[in-house]
Amino acid sequence: MTAEQIIIKKRDGLELKESEIQFVINGLLQGDVTEYQMSALLMAIYFQGMTFDEIYLMTKTMVESGERVDLSHLDKFPVDKHSTGGVGDKVSLILAPLMAAAGLAIPMMSGRGLGHSGGTLDKLEAIPGFRINLPLSEYVSLLEKIGVAMIGQNENIAPADRLLYALRDSTGTVPSIPLVVCSIMSKKIAEGAKGLVLDVKVGKGAFFHSLPKALELTNKLIAIGGKFDLKTTALVTAMDQPLGNAVGNWLETREAINTLKGNGPDDLVKVTIALGAEMLCLAKKTKDISEAEKTLNELLLSGKAYDKFLEMVKEQNGDVSVTENPNTYPESKYNIRIVSKSDGYIHAIDSLKIGLLAMELGAGRIKMTDEIDYRAGFVLNKKEGDAVGIGELLVEAAFSKEMSESYIENKVLDAFQIKDQKPNEQKLILKYVNEKGAFEWQGNS
Repeated sequence: MTAEQIIIKKRDGLELKESEIQFVINGLLQGDVTEYQMSALLMAIYFQGMTFDEIYLMTKTMVESGERVDLSHLDKFPVDKHSTGGVGDKVSLILAPLMAAAGLAIPMMSGRGLGHSGGTLDKLEAIPGFRINLPLSEYVSLLEKIGVAMIGQNENIAPADRLLYALRDSTGTVPSIPLVVCSIMSKKIAEGAKGLVLDVKVGKGAFFHSLPKALELTNKLIAIGGKFDLKTTALVTAMDQPLGNAVGNWLETREAINTLKGNGPDDLVKVTIALGAEMLCLAKKTKDISEAEKTLNELLLSGKAYDKFLEMVKEQNGDVSVTENPNTYPESKYNIRIVSKSDGYIHAIDSLKIGLLAMELGAGRIKMTDEIDYRAGFVLNKKEGDAVGIGELLVEAAFSKEMSESYIENKVLDAFQIKDQKPNEQKLILKYVNEKGAFEWQGNS
C-alpha cells in the first residue's frame, strides 16, 4: 500500500477502506505521507466526495489519532455549539459564558479563521494575555470550577485534524462536505461533549451558498454524531449579510462584550438566544424552547452572563481591565468613515465582499502562518432593511496597513445594494434540524 495508490483510487471515485484511511492519516502524522500527497488526496475528495462509511471511518481515525476527554464525572451536562463559519460571527464569545451561567458545562474547543471567515480563537486572543493553549488537565479543571473553557485544539486532541485544517485552507478544499464533517466532528467527539448544537451558515458569506447544500452538510453532521453517541441538532441560519455590526477580531470581541451587557444588535442576540435555547432543551434543563429563551434573555439582562465571561477571562489569564473598559484598547493607525452616495433602503450587504476586504485590511489570514491585526476591520452603521440618506454613515473602517482610502471606500460601497423600495424582511433562522429531519424553528428568535 502506498499513498500514491490511495490517491489514485480516490481520484477515480472508488471507496477507501479503513486500512487505507488509517494509512494516510497516521502516515501524515508520522511524516511518512507528505503534505503534497495529502493535498492531492484532499483535492480528490473535494471532487469525488466520500461515502457515509468513509466519512465515519475518517472521523474515527482522526479521533483515535489523539486523546478523547472523559467528562462523565461532571455534575453539569457538557454541551457545545459549533458554527460552520461566517462573517461577523462572534456568537461563541457570548453563548459560552451565557450557557455556563444557565447551569451547563461548556467544553468549547474552537478554531482560527479560515479564509474570509473569522475564527473564535483569534477573537479571544484579541484580549491581551488570553490563553487558548491549555493542557487538557487544566481544561477539565476549568469546566469543574466555572463551567466553561474556551480553548484551541490541544496537540493531543485530534492532531490529524490540525494538520488537515491548515492544508485545506491553503489548497482551496475548505468547502468539501466530507472534510467539513470529519473536521468538526472529530474535535467535538474528542473534547468530551455529550451534546452538540450546530449553527450551519448558508448564504454569500458562508462556505455553502444554497439551502440544499447546507441541509446535506447538516444531515451528515447529525448522522455522524449519532454514530458516536453525541446527541446533535442544528439550526440553519442566514449569512448573506454580516452577523451583528462588527467585522474584525477586537471589534467583534468588543461587540460580544456589549451584547453580554445587554446592548447587542438584534440579529446577533436572536441567533445567540436561539442556539442557547436549543442547548438548554438538549440538556433537558427547560421544558420547551419558549421557557429556554425567557431564561437566557433574563441572564443577559441581569448581567450574570457578563460576570461569567469576566470570570472565564480571568481564569484564562486575559486582561480583565480591557474587557471591563473596552475603550482603553489601542486604536488602529487609520480610521475612516464611509458614507452613502444615494438615498433609499439597504437591500443587501454582501458578507463575502466585506469578509474578503477585512482580510485585506489585516483582520484575516491568507495562510495559517500569517500575522493578523486584531484591531483591523469594520463597524457597520446600517443593516439590511434600514433607510439611508446621501452622506449618511454606512461603515467605519479601521486599519494600520498602508492602503488607499478610496480603494477601501469603493470596495465597501460595492458590497452595499441600495434601492428605492423597502425590502421584505428576511428570515434569520431558516431551519431546525434533528435526526428526524428539517423543520421550521419554533422559537421567537
